[in-house]
Amino acid sequence: MAAPMELRCWGGDWGLPSLHPESLIVMAYAKFSGAPLIVNTINNSWRAPKGDLPVLVSGDIVISQPAKILNFLRKQKYNADYDLSAKQGADTLAYIALLEEKLLPALLHTFWIEAENYCSVTKPWFASKIVFPLSLYLPGKMSRGALNRILLTKGGPPLYSLTEVEAQIYRDAKECLNLLSKRLGTSQFYFGDTPTTLDAFVFGFLAPIYKVCFPRVQLQEHLKQLPNLCRFCDDILTCYFRLTVSSHSPAGQDTADANLQKLTQLVNKESNLIEKMDDNLRKSPQHPPRKLTTLKLAAGGEESSPMSRLSP
Repeated sequence: MAAPMELRCWGGDWGLPSLHPESLIVMAYAKFSGAPLIVNTINNSWRAPKGDLPVLVSGDIVISQPAKILNFLRKQKYNADYDLSAKQGADTLAYIALLEEKLLPALLHTFWIEAENYCSVTKPWFASKIVFPLSLYLPGKMSRGALNRILLTKGGPPLYSLTEVEAQIYRDAKECLNLLSKRLGTSQFYFGDTPTTLDAFVFGFLAPIYKVCFPRVQLQEHLKQLPNLCRFCDDILTCYFRLTVSSHSPAGQDTADANLQKLTQLVNKESNLIEKMDDNLRKSPQHPPRKLTTLKLAAGGEESSPMSRLSP
Protein backbone atom coordinates (compact mmCIF):
# COMPACT_ATOMS: atom_id res chain seq x y z
CA MET A 1 0.00 0.00 0.00
CA ALA A 2 1.38 3.37 -1.04
CA ALA A 3 2.20 5.87 1.69
CA PRO A 4 -0.30 8.75 2.02
CA MET A 5 0.81 12.03 0.46
CA GLU A 6 0.65 15.15 2.61
CA LEU A 7 0.99 18.65 1.17
CA ARG A 8 2.11 21.35 3.58
CA CYS A 9 1.40 24.78 2.19
CA TRP A 10 0.22 28.32 2.90
CA GLY A 11 -3.52 28.69 3.40
CA GLY A 12 -6.01 30.85 1.58
CA ASP A 13 -8.29 33.85 1.79
CA TRP A 14 -10.32 36.10 -0.54
CA GLY A 15 -11.97 33.04 -2.07
CA LEU A 16 -8.67 31.28 -2.84
CA PRO A 17 -7.50 27.91 -1.43
CA SER A 18 -4.05 29.51 -1.01
CA LEU A 19 -2.57 32.98 -1.42
CA HIS A 20 0.81 31.50 -2.33
CA PRO A 21 1.41 30.95 -6.08
CA GLU A 22 3.61 27.86 -5.62
CA SER A 23 1.09 26.27 -3.28
CA LEU A 24 -1.73 27.03 -5.73
CA ILE A 25 0.18 25.38 -8.57
CA VAL A 26 0.57 22.09 -6.71
CA MET A 27 -2.98 22.15 -5.32
CA ALA A 28 -4.44 22.78 -8.78
CA TYR A 29 -2.33 20.06 -10.43
CA ALA A 30 -3.40 17.55 -7.77
CA LYS A 31 -7.03 18.37 -8.51
CA PHE A 32 -6.48 18.06 -12.27
CA SER A 33 -4.66 14.71 -12.02
CA GLY A 34 -6.77 13.21 -9.23
CA ALA A 35 -3.84 12.89 -6.82
CA PRO A 36 -5.18 12.17 -3.30
CA LEU A 37 -3.25 14.78 -1.33
CA ILE A 38 -3.89 15.47 2.33
CA VAL A 39 -3.58 19.26 2.48
CA ASN A 40 -2.32 20.78 5.74
CA THR A 41 -2.10 24.55 5.66
CA ILE A 42 0.27 26.57 7.84
CA ASN A 43 -1.64 28.15 10.70
CA ASN A 44 0.35 29.70 13.56
CA SER A 45 2.89 26.90 13.21
CA TRP A 46 6.64 26.47 13.70
CA ARG A 47 6.72 24.47 10.46
CA ALA A 48 6.53 27.55 8.23
CA PRO A 49 10.24 28.51 8.23
CA LYS A 50 11.63 24.98 7.82
CA GLY A 51 12.33 25.40 4.13
CA ASP A 52 10.37 26.50 1.10
CA LEU A 53 6.65 25.86 0.87
CA PRO A 54 4.88 23.92 -0.48
CA VAL A 55 6.35 20.65 0.75
CA LEU A 56 5.12 17.17 -0.16
CA VAL A 57 5.67 14.42 2.41
CA SER A 58 5.11 10.76 1.52
CA GLY A 59 6.53 8.27 3.99
CA ASP A 60 10.25 9.06 4.28
CA ILE A 61 10.21 11.22 1.13
CA VAL A 62 10.16 15.01 1.51
CA ILE A 63 10.00 17.14 -1.66
CA SER A 64 9.83 20.91 -2.14
CA GLN A 65 9.52 23.09 -5.25
CA PRO A 66 6.47 22.70 -7.54
CA ALA A 67 8.35 21.22 -10.50
CA LYS A 68 9.83 18.43 -8.34
CA ILE A 69 6.52 17.78 -6.62
CA LEU A 70 4.71 17.50 -9.95
CA ASN A 71 7.37 15.10 -11.27
CA PHE A 72 6.89 12.93 -8.18
CA LEU A 73 3.12 12.88 -8.71
CA ARG A 74 3.61 11.83 -12.34
CA LYS A 75 5.78 8.92 -11.21
CA GLN A 76 2.90 7.88 -8.96
CA LYS A 77 0.70 7.70 -12.09
CA TYR A 78 -1.06 11.02 -11.48
CA ASN A 79 -0.32 12.64 -14.82
CA ALA A 80 -2.43 15.57 -16.03
CA ASP A 81 -0.37 15.72 -19.27
CA TYR A 82 -0.95 12.13 -20.37
CA ASP A 83 -2.77 13.07 -23.59
CA LEU A 84 -0.45 15.89 -24.67
CA SER A 85 1.59 15.64 -27.85
CA ALA A 86 5.33 16.29 -27.95
CA LYS A 87 4.69 19.78 -29.38
CA GLN A 88 2.20 20.58 -26.61
CA GLY A 89 4.73 19.42 -24.05
CA ALA A 90 7.31 21.78 -25.54
CA ASP A 91 4.76 24.61 -25.54
CA THR A 92 4.10 23.93 -21.86
CA LEU A 93 7.77 24.39 -20.98
CA ALA A 94 8.00 27.56 -23.07
CA TYR A 95 4.98 29.19 -21.46
CA ILE A 96 6.10 28.27 -17.95
CA ALA A 97 9.44 29.93 -18.69
CA LEU A 98 7.54 32.98 -19.95
CA LEU A 99 5.52 33.14 -16.72
CA GLU A 100 8.64 32.98 -14.57
CA GLU A 101 10.52 35.58 -16.60
CA LYS A 102 7.76 38.10 -17.33
CA LEU A 103 4.96 37.72 -14.78
CA LEU A 104 6.65 36.47 -11.62
CA PRO A 105 8.70 39.64 -10.91
CA ALA A 106 5.57 41.82 -11.03
CA LEU A 107 3.69 39.33 -8.84
CA LEU A 108 6.49 39.43 -6.26
CA HIS A 109 6.59 43.21 -6.39
CA THR A 110 2.82 43.52 -5.93
CA PHE A 111 2.86 41.31 -2.82
CA TRP A 112 6.21 41.99 -1.19
CA ILE A 113 7.79 45.24 -2.42
CA GLU A 114 4.94 47.69 -3.02
CA ALA A 115 4.96 49.41 0.39
CA GLU A 116 1.23 50.02 0.78
CA ASN A 117 0.31 46.48 -0.26
CA TYR A 118 2.96 44.94 1.96
CA CYS A 119 2.14 46.93 5.10
CA SER A 120 -1.64 46.73 4.88
CA VAL A 121 -2.17 43.23 3.43
CA THR A 122 0.82 40.94 2.86
CA LYS A 123 2.74 41.41 6.11
CA PRO A 124 -0.22 41.16 8.53
CA TRP A 125 -1.76 38.22 6.64
CA PHE A 126 1.38 36.08 6.59
CA ALA A 127 2.31 37.14 10.14
CA SER A 128 -1.06 35.84 11.33
CA LYS A 129 -0.15 32.36 10.07
CA ILE A 130 3.21 32.15 11.85
CA VAL A 131 3.89 31.65 15.54
CA PHE A 132 5.28 34.60 17.54
CA PRO A 133 8.09 35.78 17.50
CA LEU A 134 8.84 34.39 14.03
CA SER A 135 5.82 36.35 12.81
CA LEU A 136 7.90 39.51 13.30
CA TYR A 137 10.85 38.20 11.31
CA LEU A 138 9.74 35.85 8.55
CA PRO A 139 7.56 38.25 6.48
CA GLY A 140 10.47 40.70 6.34
CA LYS A 141 12.79 37.92 5.24
CA MET A 142 10.35 36.92 2.50
CA SER A 143 10.12 40.55 1.38
CA ARG A 144 13.91 40.88 1.15
CA GLY A 145 14.08 37.58 -0.71
CA ALA A 146 11.52 38.83 -3.22
CA LEU A 147 13.51 42.03 -3.80
CA ASN A 148 16.74 40.09 -4.24
CA ARG A 149 15.01 37.79 -6.71
CA ILE A 150 13.74 40.76 -8.75
CA LEU A 151 17.08 42.56 -8.78
CA LEU A 152 18.93 39.36 -9.64
CA THR A 153 16.93 38.90 -12.84
CA LYS A 154 15.95 42.47 -13.71
CA GLY A 155 18.49 44.76 -12.05
CA GLY A 156 21.29 44.59 -14.57
CA PRO A 157 22.20 47.15 -17.26
CA PRO A 158 20.54 49.29 -18.52
CA LEU A 159 18.12 49.23 -15.53
CA TYR A 160 20.09 50.46 -12.54
CA SER A 161 17.51 52.10 -10.28
CA LEU A 162 14.59 50.44 -8.53
CA THR A 163 12.19 52.87 -10.23
CA GLU A 164 13.41 51.78 -13.66
CA VAL A 165 13.14 48.13 -12.65
CA GLU A 166 9.59 48.59 -11.40
CA ALA A 167 8.45 50.24 -14.62
CA GLN A 168 9.99 47.49 -16.73
CA ILE A 169 8.61 44.55 -14.75
CA TYR A 170 5.06 45.88 -15.01
CA ARG A 171 5.43 46.45 -18.74
CA ASP A 172 6.66 42.88 -19.11
CA ALA A 173 3.86 41.52 -16.92
CA LYS A 174 1.12 43.25 -18.90
CA GLU A 175 2.64 41.98 -22.14
CA CYS A 176 2.68 38.47 -20.68
CA LEU A 177 -0.98 38.72 -19.64
CA ASN A 178 -1.89 39.82 -23.17
CA LEU A 179 -0.05 36.82 -24.65
CA LEU A 180 -1.74 34.42 -22.22
CA SER A 181 -5.14 35.86 -23.08
CA LYS A 182 -4.52 35.58 -26.81
CA ARG A 183 -3.27 31.99 -26.46
CA LEU A 184 -6.29 30.92 -24.39
CA GLY A 185 -8.81 32.56 -26.70
CA THR A 186 -12.28 31.12 -26.21
CA SER A 187 -11.05 27.71 -25.02
CA GLN A 188 -11.83 26.51 -21.54
CA PHE A 189 -8.22 25.46 -20.92
CA TYR A 190 -4.95 25.91 -22.78
CA PHE A 191 -5.01 22.55 -24.55
CA GLY A 192 -8.73 22.01 -24.95
CA ASP A 193 -11.32 20.76 -22.49
CA THR A 194 -8.94 19.13 -19.99
CA PRO A 195 -6.60 21.06 -17.67
CA THR A 196 -2.89 20.27 -17.68
CA THR A 197 0.35 21.40 -16.04
CA LEU A 198 0.27 24.68 -17.96
CA ASP A 199 -3.20 25.46 -16.64
CA ALA A 200 -1.98 24.78 -13.09
CA PHE A 201 0.92 27.22 -13.48
CA VAL A 202 -1.18 29.92 -15.13
CA PHE A 203 -3.84 29.59 -12.42
CA GLY A 204 -1.20 29.70 -9.66
CA PHE A 205 0.23 32.96 -11.01
CA LEU A 206 -3.03 34.67 -11.98
CA ALA A 207 -5.43 33.82 -9.17
CA PRO A 208 -3.64 35.83 -6.40
CA ILE A 209 -3.41 38.87 -8.69
CA TYR A 210 -7.08 38.49 -9.58
CA LYS A 211 -8.56 37.91 -6.13
CA VAL A 212 -6.51 39.53 -3.35
CA CYS A 213 -7.84 42.96 -2.32
CA PHE A 214 -4.79 45.23 -2.48
CA PRO A 215 -4.84 49.04 -2.20
CA ARG A 216 -2.42 49.28 -5.19
CA VAL A 217 -3.83 47.19 -8.04
CA GLN A 218 -2.34 48.27 -11.35
CA LEU A 219 -1.66 44.67 -12.45
CA GLN A 220 -5.08 43.54 -11.23
CA GLU A 221 -6.74 46.31 -13.21
CA HIS A 222 -5.03 45.12 -16.39
CA LEU A 223 -5.96 41.48 -15.71
CA LYS A 224 -9.62 42.39 -15.27
CA GLN A 225 -9.60 43.91 -18.75
CA LEU A 226 -8.94 40.38 -20.08
CA PRO A 227 -12.26 38.59 -19.37
CA ASN A 228 -11.19 35.19 -20.67
CA LEU A 229 -8.37 35.00 -18.09
CA CYS A 230 -10.76 36.02 -15.30
CA ARG A 231 -13.26 33.40 -16.47
CA PHE A 232 -10.43 30.84 -16.54
CA CYS A 233 -9.65 31.48 -12.85
CA ASP A 234 -13.31 31.50 -11.85
CA ASP A 235 -13.99 28.20 -13.63
CA ILE A 236 -11.12 26.43 -11.87
CA LEU A 237 -12.17 27.77 -8.46
CA THR A 238 -15.77 26.74 -9.04
CA CYS A 239 -15.25 23.34 -10.70
CA TYR A 240 -12.17 22.02 -8.88
CA PHE A 241 -12.18 23.76 -5.50
CA ARG A 242 -15.95 24.21 -5.13
CA LEU A 243 -15.39 27.81 -4.09
CA THR A 244 -17.84 30.60 -4.81
CA VAL A 245 -16.57 33.33 -7.12
CA SER A 246 -19.14 35.92 -6.05
CA SER A 247 -17.87 39.02 -4.28
CA HIS A 248 -18.26 39.64 -0.55
CA SER A 249 -21.38 41.36 0.71
CA PRO A 250 -20.77 44.92 1.94
CA ALA A 251 -21.27 43.87 5.56
CA GLY A 252 -18.94 40.92 5.16
CA GLN A 253 -16.32 43.10 3.51
CA ASP A 254 -16.56 45.66 6.30
CA THR A 255 -15.98 42.92 8.86
CA ALA A 256 -13.00 41.57 6.92
CA ASP A 257 -11.52 45.06 6.60
CA ALA A 258 -12.01 45.72 10.32
CA ASN A 259 -10.33 42.44 11.24
CA LEU A 260 -7.43 43.15 8.90
CA GLN A 261 -7.01 46.63 10.37
CA LYS A 262 -6.88 45.20 13.90
CA LEU A 263 -4.35 42.60 12.80
CA THR A 264 -2.20 45.26 11.16
CA GLN A 265 -2.24 47.36 14.33
CA LEU A 266 -1.26 44.33 16.41
CA VAL A 267 1.66 43.42 14.13
CA ASN A 268 2.90 47.02 14.08
CA LYS A 269 2.68 47.21 17.87
CA GLU A 270 4.71 44.01 18.22
CA SER A 271 7.26 45.29 15.70
CA ASN A 272 7.66 48.54 17.65
CA LEU A 273 8.21 46.54 20.85
CA ILE A 274 10.95 44.47 19.23
CA GLU A 275 12.60 47.62 17.87
CA LYS A 276 12.63 49.22 21.34
CA MET A 277 14.15 46.08 22.84
CA ASP A 278 16.79 46.10 20.09
CA ASP A 279 17.58 49.76 20.79
CA ASN A 280 18.07 49.01 24.49
CA LEU A 281 20.44 46.16 23.67
CA ARG A 282 22.53 48.34 21.35
CA LYS A 283 22.82 51.01 24.07
CA SER A 284 23.95 48.51 26.68
CA PRO A 285 27.69 48.61 27.63
CA GLN A 286 27.87 44.83 27.08
CA HIS A 287 26.55 45.23 23.58
CA PRO A 288 28.17 48.18 21.77
CA PRO A 289 26.29 49.58 18.78
CA ARG A 290 26.80 47.75 15.52
CA LYS A 291 26.60 49.14 12.04
CA LEU A 292 23.38 47.90 10.48
CA THR A 293 23.60 46.58 6.94
CA THR A 294 21.19 48.05 4.43
CA LEU A 295 19.79 46.39 1.35
CA LYS A 296 21.14 47.84 -1.87
CA LEU A 297 18.31 48.79 -4.22
CA ALA A 298 20.54 49.42 -7.21
CA ALA A 299 21.91 46.58 -9.25
CA GLY A 300 25.52 45.77 -8.62
CA GLY A 301 25.27 46.41 -4.87
CA GLU A 302 25.84 43.75 -2.28
CA GLU A 303 22.83 41.82 -0.99
CA SER A 304 22.47 41.19 2.72
CA SER A 305 22.32 37.43 2.31
CA PRO A 306 21.20 34.90 -0.29
CA MET A 307 17.48 34.25 0.12
CA SER A 308 15.47 31.18 -0.62
CA ARG A 309 13.86 31.29 -4.04
CA LEU A 310 10.16 31.98 -3.75
CA SER A 311 9.12 30.53 -7.06
CA PRO A 312 10.04 27.63 -9.29
